[in-house]
Amino acid sequence: MIQIYHNPRCGKSRNCLAFVTEKETEVTIIKYLENPPSEKEIKEVLQKLNFKPIQLVRTKESIWIENYKNKTLTDDAIIQAMAEHPILIERPIVIKGDKAIIGRIPEEVAQFI
Repeated sequence: MIQIYHNPRCGKSRNCLAFVTEKETEVTIIKYLENPPSEKEIKEVLQKLNFKPIQLVRTKESIWIENYKNKTLTDDAIIQAMAEHPILIERPIVIKGDKAIIGRIPEEVAQFI
């Protein structure tokens, strides 16, 4: 089964979702802005991505720029920021088993699934 952290307002996320649902029958869509992940869930996703927390942050989002940019933050503080402001989470995230990728490039998603 494939899971996708999806933002319907994001073109890359919509394209990824369309691509994955065309190839796979069992897809769980996680609308993470409507149902924000907990800090524990974010840590699990980071582990599957093999990312440091800052690698999952959309650093061009105004919330990040206004509240966090140029501050020294611990990994836990970055995770807390993403839990409080899920718009900061990079998207789409495609999860399969214990692995995940950022699904912005269709060719990479194709290889992954």
